Amino acid sequence: MHVKICGLKDEQMLEAAIEAGADFVGLVFFEPSPRHVSIDIAAKLANIARGRAKIVALVVDASDALLGEIADQVQPDYFQLHGHETAERCTEILERFKIPLMKAIGVKTPEDVIRANDYKPCEIILFDAKADPKLTQLPGGNGIPFDWRLLTGQKEQRNFMLSGGLTPLNVREAIKLTGASMIDVSSGVETTPGEKDSALIAQFIKAAKSEE
Repeated sequence: MHVKICGLKDEQMLEAAIEAGADFVGLVFFEPSPRHVSIDIAAKLANIARGRAKIVALVVDASDALLGEIADQVQPDYFQLHGHETAERCTEILERFKIPLMKAIGVKTPEDVIRANDYKPCEIILFDAKADPKLTQLPGGNGIPFDWRLLTGQKEQRNFMLSGGLTPLNVREAIKLTGASMIDVSSGVETTPGEKDSALIAQFIKAAKSEE
């Protein structure tokens, strides 16, 4: 089981995540998000994490200019594309920057899961709850789960990561229902939006990696 703690903003929580056993650490480059970090801060955090956990740069419909700046200064292990990027756009990004891709797919219906098949350039598909644009401008990190049963059988078809409304209390159930071998959390280990809690991070990772 591999766990990603997303939306880290400071050295203290980054260290807490890595020490608790996080395999991926996510840095958010999307200004409307309470988890947004500047390029300078992200570069410092990435240097602390490098070689200890995989560094994931989350972007939303980012320009080549922003992606290039992140690639040069942060040097992430993955770009996580969390907007409306098409499969063609994913191919362009991969060819230009040579950085492996995660693509977030918002899920509400079985058709949403099937849509992930289009994203062959992406090494990892991240299934998240589909956000309601009437309620939030954030494409993820909203603490909303979806019907995990929609992912039945996906583990035989692709390398996927599960996200959306996960907490230390429900992550084991989510893993059992989906067969996910990679888990992503952000709001589920926060006390308020954007503010991580080291105890919740440790509890989440322990629960996710438990064999029970």
